[in-house]
Amino acid sequence: MEALWRGAINMFREQSTAGFKVRLLGKFARRLAAYPLAILTLLIVVSAPAAALADCNTVRGEASDLDSGFVSLYDLNFDAAHAEFAMWRAMHPEDPLGPVADASAYLFQELDRLGVLQTDLFLDDRRFGRREKLIADGHLRELFDEELSRADDLADKALARDAKSADGLLAMTLVYGLRADYAALVEKKNGRSLSYIKYGRRSAEKLLAIDATCYDAYLALGVENYLLGIKPAPVRWILRAGGANTNREEGLRELELTAERGHFLKPFAKLLLAVAALRRHDDQNAKLILTELHREFPHNLLYEHELARLETERGD
Repeated sequence: MEALWRGAINMFREQSTAGFKVRLLGKFARRLAAYPLAILTLLIVVSAPAAALADCNTVRGEASDLDSGFVSLYDLNFDAAHAEFAMWRAMHPEDPLGPVADASAYLFQELDRLGVLQTDLFLDDRRFGRREKLIADGHLRELFDEELSRADDLADKALARDAKSADGLLAMTLVYGLRADYAALVEKKNGRSLSYIKYGRRSAEKLLAIDATCYDAYLALGVENYLLGIKPAPVRWILRAGGANTNREEGLRELELTAERGHFLKPFAKLLLAVAALRRHDDQNAKLILTELHREFPHNLLYEHELARLETERGD
């Protein structure tokens, strides 16, 4: 009997120790995995609020101001973007996508000011991990937080009225995505960023369960699958145990679906596919994608910069 009792105690100790180790490894894995996830900023931050206009069964007769606002945002003309978003919000005061759009503009403006929009930062995980913590603009942060709070409130009200509200679910997806981006890129809080991304992905999954033609929403799934799928096998195992998606090939298929059939997120899906091509040294595809994006958004010099950098570094 004593031997059985001692055996039970030892087993309990082993299980407790194993659980502790798994928790420690989980924290470590989240920190590792969060580094490349920050490229989500370039993909979801500035576009997803308008996704329902293109593919989902959401009908609005006056979307021109929102559309124009995002075009201005792509051109890094933030004053024009805010002005056009303001006109949209005046016509749709209860729509949570309005404050989400303005929050996106504030975050993108901050990232542009801090110089973190170049894709070369995201090609080297170690370089991303060693980057210095940035000094945030307190006023922009205040405006950003205010808009996210408004979006939260309006999305909660929309979902209370209709649990299948496309705008509500999309806004919640974007709120989490924006918070994830700020945490990772400005504050260097990578574990927190990954948690936000997981919550945002769940909102995207709910939206797609309601309407699978929301092709832009596949981007949120593709980003998580691909960027976690390129991590080492032990890290992927721990992340999967924590509920994350880590299928790299599935992620590429989801990104390609958005790039082919999406609307507002199409250029950002293409950008991530270009980054994926660069990571596997497929320069030809990367150049084709970046050239197409530069042609589509000629006033945004980021694509031109990336093409020039690629030609210089690869000796072309």
